[in-house]
Amino acid sequence: MIIRKRLTAGVCVLLATLAAGLGTALPAAADEPPSALSPKVELVLDVSGSMRTRDIDGQSRMSAAKQAFNDVLDAVPEEVQLGIRTLGANYPGDDRKVGCKDTKQLYPVGPLDRTEAKTAVATLAPTGWTPIGPALLGAADDLDGGDATRRIVLITDGEDTCGPLDPCEVARDIAARGIHLVIDTLGLVPNAKIRQQLTCIAEATGGTYTAVQHADELSGRVKQLVDRAAEPTITPVATEGAGSCSSAPELKAGLYTDRQEIGKHRWYRVDVRPGQELRASVSVSADRAVDNDYGVLLRAVTTHGREIVRGSESGTGRTDAISAGLRYPKPELDDVDGEEPPAETVCLDLGNSFSAPASVKTTPGMPVELTIDLVDGPDDASDVAAFGLGRGWWLLGALVLTGLVAGLLTGWISRWRIAVWRTN
Repeated sequence: MIIRKRLTAGVCVLLATLAAGLGTALPAAADEPPSALSPKVELVLDVSGSMRTRDIDGQSRMSAAKQAFNDVLDAVPEEVQLGIRTLGANYPGDDRKVGCKDTKQLYPVGPLDRTEAKTAVATLAPTGWTPIGPALLGAADDLDGGDATRRIVLITDGEDTCGPLDPCEVARDIAARGIHLVIDTLGLVPNAKIRQQLTCIAEATGGTYTAVQHADELSGRVKQLVDRAAEPTITPVATEGAGSCSSAPELKAGLYTDRQEIGKHRWYRVDVRPGQELRASVSVSADRAVDNDYGVLLRAVTTHGREIVRGSESGTGRTDAISAGLRYPKPELDDVDGEEPPAETVCLDLGNSFSAPASVKTTPGMPVELTIDLVDGPDDASDVAAFGLGRGWWLLGALVLTGLVAGLLTGWISRWRIAVWRTN
């Protein structure tokens, strides 16, 4: 490893020397057009008046945020396109209508000039309102375009002050666009109402909420989230399930996102070739207040309506997401007249038994993440299909019979031992 590093360094020095000798200059990487697959991150910073409060390690919340931003800007991976947006940074007045439009992009999303970005952050001073909803909408527009990972990191010390535009509903609308934009939230005040709102925003898009009370915690967490955007991930494909199998979208192997309303069914179609095994799993996130005791059902059904196999899961309200899965192996068939046997169309039916108070909005539907995989089937497909997939009555019968025999033997042995003891 050491030899390799030294060799690489030597080659770099040689190339630099040749370039200087020829009088040519290589273009800077920052001048090159960014790749369409470069991950995009926008840091959204609350610069409202409450950020003047001095309760983070003896300094103001604004000073702690600036320190964290400087640390983060020094450590941003080269492949990440980073931008900065503010909320409440420019309007100091009392006009609520004006204050609730106070969000602006401080540094555009793109290749990072660290000095320029730090200079822009240094000019910020706590000023006005807390329009979180409008800021999230603006950040989503800033990150528009391309197929790469998109992430918003929101740092704030308070609730949105610009209702009725609920930032949680804004986050759900952003998630419903199907662009796989994740919003992570960081709260600088350990307040129950703030935590509830920021948690709702994060969970609506598959993000995380973190409460931070120290400057080093803030910089460390933001660094972690920016680094996470640079990690290779599988970007889900947005799809829209239908109300019946006949009109359902045809899905290939991959990861998909959708939305499902409470109590509604969503249908999808998958072609399974002989010798393949269909593996499907689904996760539904309860991104709003729902009643306790609910379930998710995923069924594989033929185009004629016969159930092939099912997987289900239930919850009691202690989790924010619930998952179910199934496996269906298609037996291998012999070729007929030299032609490959046709694939079987399998209909996937996703249902749920969620319920919610009348005050809870049903649209957009709850986030759904669906995974489809098609692999080579096992040698004995019937064994896999029977075990725990809706065809396991023989197993249940065997267990009952085994228990019955064991009970009879135990009772007979006990009676025999008692009889022997009495005889003696």
